[in-house]
Amino acid sequence: MILRTARFAELDATTLYALLRLRVDVFVVEQTCPYPELDGRDVEPDTIHLWLEHDGAPASYLRILQDLEAARIGRVCTATAHRGAGLSGRLLASALDLIGERPSVLDAQAHLAGFYARFGFEVTGPRFVEDGIPHVPMRRQVTSPVEAG
Repeated sequence: MILRTARFAELDATTLYALLRLRVDVFVVEQTCPYPELDGRDVEPDTIHLWLEHDGAPASYLRILQDLEAARIGRVCTATAHRGAGLSGRLLASALDLIGERPSVLDAQAHLAGFYARFGFEVTGPRFVEDGIPHVPMRRQVTSPVEAG
């Protein structure tokens, strides 16, 4: 597996197509959620796309958006053939390394809240339903260690 990162302007058409196809395969087809997958945020100059590549194809993907008060992690997905190998965790850890000391937020599918909790995310509000799937808002607050005086 090769970790790749790119901003939208750095993606060639073939790679972009493969990333979007993985997202559609998971979120629209597999989870039967007909929703506008192309939300306009992929093209924002500060959006970072991260994926693990296997044999030239994306096996796992997420994106980091830059919201006002925190980095927003979204579209976390892994191709069916690569599930169970810890790819989402590896990718999330890489994303958090890139984010650094900045707080990060995400809207987790409710059944995955425990997965995100292992990375320091905490539920910050009530469950809500998005595209027919229960979600919870989560936040990871990172604080720099205070220097001893």
